[in-house]
Amino acid sequence: MPDSLMYQQDDFVVLETNQPEQFMTASELLEKLKKILQNFNFQDLPKDLQKFNSVEAQAQYLLDTSCELDIGVGQYLQWYAVRLEK
Repeated sequence: MPDSLMYQQDDFVVLETNQPEQFMTASELLEKLKKILQNFNFQDLPKDLQKFNSVEAQAQYLLDTSCELDIGVGQYLQWYAVRLEK
């Protein structure tokens, strides 16, 4: 049986255009995603995010199910769960 520790997502490495890699907690990444999503027009959001009525729900869905968000031509935002301690 797999160890439940394998599925914890407490920390993330975040890769963003023209920025050094950053380590963020889940709550920090959630806040970052919310700020980015607030600047999107509803029609420009990916279809799977349009079913949610709040930015909070959209950001949580991304955090739970994705590892990247298309934020524009030539730009990227990616995040990957990491374990920082043994």
